[in-house]
Parts: sequence; structure tokens; C-alpha cells
Amino acid sequence: MWKLKIAEGGPGLVSLNNFVGRQHWEFDPDAGTPEELAQVEKARHDFKNNRFLMKQSADLLMRMQLRKENPCPPIPAPVEVKEAEVITEEALITTMRRALSFYSSIQAHDGHWPAESAGPLFFLQPFVMALYITGGLNAIFLPAHQKEIIRYLYNHQNEDGGWGFHIEGHSTMFGSALSYIALRLLGEGPEDGEDGAMARGRKWILDHGGLVAIPSWGKFWVTVLGVYEWSGCNPLPPEFWLLPKIFPMHPGKMLCYCRLVYMPMSYLYGKRFVGPITGLIQTLRQELYNEPYHQINWNKARNTIAKEDLYYPHPLIQDMLWGFLHHVVEPILSYWPFSMMREKALKAAIGHVHYEDENSRYLCIGSVEKVLCLIACWAEDPNGEAYKLHLGRIPDNYWVAEDGLKIQSFRCQMWDAGFAIQAILSCNLNKEHWPTLRKAHEFVKASQVLENPSGDFKAMYRHISKGAWTFSMQDHGWQVFDCTAEGLKVAILFAQMSPDLVGEKMETQRFYDAVNVILSLQSSNGGFPAWEPQRAYAWLEKFNPTEFFEDTLIEREYVECTSSAVHGLALFKKFYPRHRRTEIDNSIYQGIQYIEDVQEPDGSWYGHWGICYTYGTWFAVGALAACGRNYKNCPALRKACEFLLSKQLSNGGWGESYLSSQNKVWTNIEGNRANLVQTAWALLSLIDAGQSEIDPTPIHRGVKVLINSQMKDGEMKDGDFPQQEITGVFMRNCTLNYSSYRNIFPIWALGEYRRRVLFA
Repeated sequence: MWKLKIAEGGPGLVSLNNFVGRQHWEFDPDAGTPEELAQVEKARHDFKNNRFLMKQSADLLMRMQLRKENPCPPIPAPVEVKEAEVITEEALITTMRRALSFYSSIQAHDGHWPAESAGPLFFLQPFVMALYITGGLNAIFLPAHQKEIIRYLYNHQNEDGGWGFHIEGHSTMFGSALSYIALRLLGEGPEDGEDGAMARGRKWILDHGGLVAIPSWGKFWVTVLGVYEWSGCNPLPPEFWLLPKIFPMHPGKMLCYCRLVYMPMSYLYGKRFVGPITGLIQTLRQELYNEPYHQINWNKARNTIAKEDLYYPHPLIQDMLWGFLHHVVEPILSYWPFSMMREKALKAAIGHVHYEDENSRYLCIGSVEKVLCLIACWAEDPNGEAYKLHLGRIPDNYWVAEDGLKIQSFRCQMWDAGFAIQAILSCNLNKEHWPTLRKAHEFVKASQVLENPSGDFKAMYRHISKGAWTFSMQDHGWQVFDCTAEGLKVAILFAQMSPDLVGEKMETQRFYDAVNVILSLQSSNGGFPAWEPQRAYAWLEKFNPTEFFEDTLIEREYVECTSSAVHGLALFKKFYPRHRRTEIDNSIYQGIQYIEDVQEPDGSWYGHWGICYTYGTWFAVGALAACGRNYKNCPALRKACEFLLSKQLSNGGWGESYLSSQNKVWTNIEGNRANLVQTAWALLSLIDAGQSEIDPTPIHRGVKVLINSQMKDGEMKDGDFPQQEITGVFMRNCTLNYSSYRNIFPIWALGEYRRRVLFA
């Protein structure tokens, strides 16, 4: 049986805070009673049978385990409010108590709430491929792991035989080819799988152009594996790391996520690294092409992309650049003395890899970069210490649920905790839930980054991080600025509470350090980016080499990050009015101007990290309201209310499809279904904007949807809310499932409704 381990280390692992926040799964063949094992199998069976209707897991394995480890008092009986009935305080408090009792029971002992943060299918297969290449597949992914990976890939195969870019998406060559290859590497035969799943997958690939039509990231991985050729890839010259810093396309000016992907890629490209050509690799060369491997026109294949994958087509100027690098620059660099430059560039690239590995305790910024850095370290030295340390941190990346074993993105421990704390505090039931809050406070204190990156971090293109919070935990080390703002907010809120309830507050200097990080990031237009200062020109996005992402090459400002920063600074100013007052006032003013400037004509805000207009609007409205704006004195808030009311469904809820993010236009969920998370975001926005002072009826209707949707059947689900459609997104075209959102935001909306509407 799978067991979730919390705040535990392992051989050779390093931690700055005794592994607080770490979560990883281990398989224990002797664990579990017959009843527990039967419950797990039922959850797996139910997911498989309903996988085309509900493609997200409900994170049941974690919830089952923690509910049993953290017994809670009896949960009150459920309530229901009919359409014609008025919401009473009793019904509202009962619903909140049920929700808080359940959510407190799935809090880990170190204070965070473990949860899945997955959804993109392309996170998993490179781990399988990299470990196959390095010979570590069977050592790291034991039979129990492999069984769950196979289960996950089959569970998320589309009805047409292909696999998507993410679990809710249409079939793509990227998802299909990598999934098919991963299954073959794990031992599945070409005709295996229920209803001929492997044969159907291969047919989809061949019918859509074969492996030559995989996009650039896919071309890279299948080349490293040995089922494609480097001459069929656009160049990734490591010499970019030697460019003068004044050069506009210098990698140090890229979005960090992009920079850290292409850093190990450029190293492997420069070495023309290819794994062992085994018999299975030779067989895959025969299975995945529509023509003999030795007859493929690799130069033509460089720019061949399946239309299903082509979200961001290359402009002509980019293809011209790739052609020049491929046909002119690369041949020159192969001859002495220019080959000496290649050797110098390779040393620079792997030096950056090692720096990032060491400063993230081998977690790396995200799972995509993690596996790339792992294989780069192995390519440099298969017996080296760096590769071994990478292997030890692989368990931090995967997550096990009823649909199988998947790979997570950045992991979201601190992100979820920041929101969860604010949601719980909004309910004003603190004396009933002080143990939950006290543990959460300790987690927040233990998760703040206390030092900048090591050495001359600016020379390594890193920004200050002392005082920041990461998306996950302190060991990760990468400052994220809306996480920092949300961390600052909850730390300040805890500081106003009795230490008898929540423990000692953080030292004031640590608040100041967080403010320093936030103020260091603001751009000239008033907005705030996510990771680092904006360093590059917008026109560089024309050279975005990824065909399936948008807004990926350079750092940019986001309404969510700006709103969190403004909100955090406004709260800080309230309690620490003398610290850097002029700078903070100016920052808030410029941030508000940015938020108002980027409002859409229809009154919404586009959210880049959540789906999508409900998400961005919630952030923006909250920041405006925190700075004294309301329905009567702020036209932007009036427009926001009008927008949200125009999207309210007939049942009183809101439901926005992930296609809103992809297509940049509001799109209802198929069947006009309501989504509880988006309903909560809309309600929080309307409450913050002051809609209840004009007409509270739409808010009452939305709250009824939340109350009546709370789960009632079964001990393990009582007080929970159902998993519905995915609500996270990044780079416009890829979704993320934050499984805690379904608890956090309904609780938050109910709490704010009680305080500010029902008894206003």
C-alpha cells in the first residue's frame, strides 16, 4: 500500500529546515488492512470507469490516509438550503464547521496541506526516458512504481487513442508519442493494453505524421533517447552562455523557467549526447515512423510540427534564425579553433546546472528542469556525486492518487497554505481550530527563505531571495513574489493573534525582509512579475521556440502577482506604518494604476495562472478593495461586478472552461456546469467589490450552490467538496490541478459571506 511521508529526509539529502514541507510517497507491500486495500481498489476502479467524464483525480489516497491518521470529532449533520429558502446563520456555520473539520483532518503534522499539483502529461515521460538511458529505471521505479505509472498513462489515454498535452486536452503528438514510448520502456508490448490501447496509440501517431511531427521539446527528448537524430532538431547552442550581457537575447534575461530548461538542453545538444541504442530503441525507430528511419529527411523534420500541437507557430524570422544557426554557425563551430569555444560553452552551461542544483538542494525550479539537469549531470559523469544526489530527490516530484503515479509541477505546499490560512481565519472560528492554525503558523515560519542564493548570485542571473517564500518549501529556494506576498499577509495576520492560540509571531525583521523582496521586483509600468525583475524586451517573444506555449521566453508582469503585492503591502502598512512608508505608498499607487490599466474592456481581468477571468478578477478586485476602493467610488469595480453577474449561471454558480485561457475569451464549461472553485472566486470578488450593498441576491444564490454541494455520503468524504474541472493553468495552454482549491475557496467564500454579507 502507498504511504505518504511528511517532513522526512533520506540518504545524502540536505535540508535547511529539517525537511519541513517535504512530501513523498513510498510503497509498503505489507501496509494496509484488507478493508483499506479494498477501499483503494474501489477508488481506482471508479476512476477508471469514469475517466472520460472526470479526468482529474480527487486525491483520494492522500485523503484516506490522513483522515485515518488525524481522527476528528464527529462532523455535524449536513444541511441543504432550498431555492426559496433564506440562508440562516445556523446553516452557514454548520457548513463551515463541517468543511473546517474535514480540511483540518487532512493537514500534515508539519502544518502544510499535502495535495496534488499535476495535470500536464509531459511531466512524467521524461523521467522514465532519462532513467532508462542512465540505467536507473528499475532501481528508482520499482515494480510498484511502474505499475502505477502504466495505470496513469492508460487512464489518461483519450478515446481516439492519443494522449493530450494535459489531462483535459485533445490528443497531441507530444503527449501521444512520449506516452507510447514511456509505456514501451516500462515493458508494455506494441499490442498490449485494454482494447488494444498501445496499437490505437501507435495508429494515432502514424496517422498524424509519425514521430517527425513531434514539437521541439519532444524532438529533444526522443533524440536523447536515440529514436530521432540531432540533425532533425533546431540548434540549442551552449555558446549563448558566453554572450556579452548587453546582448538582447542573452539567456540571463530570459524568464527563469525558460532559461533553466534550455540550460541543460544546450549542454546535451552541445555534446550531441545520445543514450545507448538498445534493441528496444531500434524497434521504436521502426514502430513510430511512416518511412524507413534511414530515409527520413531530417532537415525537413526540423520544422515539421503536427497541427494538433501548434498553439504558437514560429514566425518567419525565427525559422530564418534556426536555419542560419543550423546550416552556417553549427558547421563552423565544429572546426578548430572555433571548437575551443564549444568546449568553453559546455563548461559554462554545466557550471550553471551545478549552481542551480546546489541552491535548490537538487529539487530544481520545477520537474521539467529537474529531469533535464539529472541527465546532464549523468552525461558529464555517470558516477558523479551530482547524479546520485539527483536520484535521491526524485521522490519529491511524484504524486500517487487513484489514477496512478504522476509527476507534479513545482509542488504547492506554501501556496496552498497561504490561501488555506486566510480561508480559515475568514470563518472567525479560530478558538475551535487553534491547533490547525498553530501548526500552519509554524509551517509558515519554517518556510521563509532566510538567505540569498550562494556566492555571486547576480553573476548566475539570480535575484535576491532572503525574506521570500517559495511555491513549495524553503529547501526549494526559488523566490516567487505572489507567494511572498501571500506569506507576508498570513504572517502579519498571525502576528495580531494571541500567542496562546497560534504561537509566537515572527521577528519583525523577517517582515521587513519580505517587504524588501517585494519592493525589489516592481516594473516601471507598476506591475509585478512572478520570479525575477523584467529584464528583456517584449519583441523577444517572437523567438519563443516552444510551439505549445505562449509568453514563455521573457519575464512579464501579471495581474495576480501585482494584486498580491499591493494587497500585502497595504496590510503591512497598516501595522508597520513607519517602515519605508514613501516607497510603499508609491509602490501601491503604481500597482493600482497597473491593475486598472490592464482591466479588459468587459470589466474582467485575465488570469495567467488560474482559469482564468474569474481567477484574475478575484485577485484584482481584492487588491483594489484592500486599498479602499468600493463599488461606489471605483468604476473598475462596478465594471467587474457587471462582468461577473453577466456570467452567473441559472443555478446561481459560475463555471469557466480551461478553453478561456487557451483562446483568451470567456468559455463556459461544457453543459453550463458550475464549478465550485470558480463560484467561490466570483463570490469573493462580488463581496470585496461591495455588490451586497447594491443587490445581495446574486451572492445569496451563489452561496447556496456552495452549501448544497458539500459532500454528505461516507465517513471519508463527509464535509469535503467534490473534485470538478481543473482550475489552474500556466503559459496559457497547459492546465494544472490544484486539488486543495476545492476546499480552500468554498470555505473562504462562506467565511467572507458570513462576516460581510449575512451580518453586515
